[in-house]
Amino acid sequence: MRLLLLTLGLLPFLAQCTNIVLSNDDGWAEINIRVFYDMLTKAGDAVVLSAPAENKSGTGSSDAPATPLTEPCEFDSCPTGSPAQGFNVSNPRFNYVNSYPVTSMRYGIQTLSPKFFGGAPELAVAGFNVGANLGTTTLISGTVGAATEAAKESVPAIAFSGTTGSQTAWTAPVQTYVTVYAGLSTNVTQTLIASGKPFLPSNIWLNVNYPAVSSSSCSSLKNFKFVLSRINSAGSGTAADVNTCGNSRLPTESSVVNTKGCYASISVGRADTKGDASASEQAVVLKKLGKILSCLPSSGAMDQRSEGRARRSR
Repeated sequence: MRLLLLTLGLLPFLAQCTNIVLSNDDGWAEINIRVFYDMLTKAGDAVVLSAPAENKSGTGSSDAPATPLTEPCEFDSCPTGSPAQGFNVSNPRFNYVNSYPVTSMRYGIQTLSPKFFGGAPELAVAGFNVGANLGTTTLISGTVGAATEAAKESVPAIAFSGTTGSQTAWTAPVQTYVTVYAGLSTNVTQTLIASGKPFLPSNIWLNVNYPAVSSSSCSSLKNFKFVLSRINSAGSGTAADVNTCGNSRLPTESSVVNTKGCYASISVGRADTKGDASASEQAVVLKKLGKILSCLPSSGAMDQRSEGRARRSR
């Protein structure tokens, strides 16, 4: 089984410092986003967190002006009466917005990034979400809404989601699934950064989903393989996907995540539709992330990196 390109131990030495806005739809005080923040910063990135004050899962691309708190932030992380936007006094890079994920991401890009980075962020990441966001679920996912908003703001973006977990406060003990998903998400982020700018084509975002993690299954980063996928099932009239793994039709992200083993899906989407990107846009991502991409067992033993080399040699 192939190891991931980057291990957590190597990340601090191989990473390039990149300015990143981090958001989600589960709220600024949920444990997933806090652990992900820690791993990204340990990898050498400059990160500012801008996320909803409360759990806003399933709100898609809803957007509204932020308002003062009429009840405490989630997990009592800020009191009733707090302002519409606020921050953690012990770490001003932890910011809440009392509105939707889209609103929070935009605040991070337009207000916080100039404050902390002196300009626009280089990359935006959302999640990792509590629960997978597969197929048509992307249309209502606040995590996806945040990522696509960033792409619309001309900031390359990735949405991350994990099958295992439930709403958990940042103060709780860190469970295995949190560490695994955060490590995988950091790996994808650093691999994309290492591929060089532009990180993604205009109007493109990535949708990354992870299968279930338990103490006996998929409990280590080295167990995982990433597979290039498509968001939605293809119909008879759907244009061909990028040719990889000996096929011009990518597997759906649902089929990847549900394949026996520890397979994580990476789909290439368009921000304006939240649907699948074209074959040429998929090809850009295939080239950039090829070092960590593999094929599903039914696609043969050749990984997508080797398949790419084989195509170029023909």
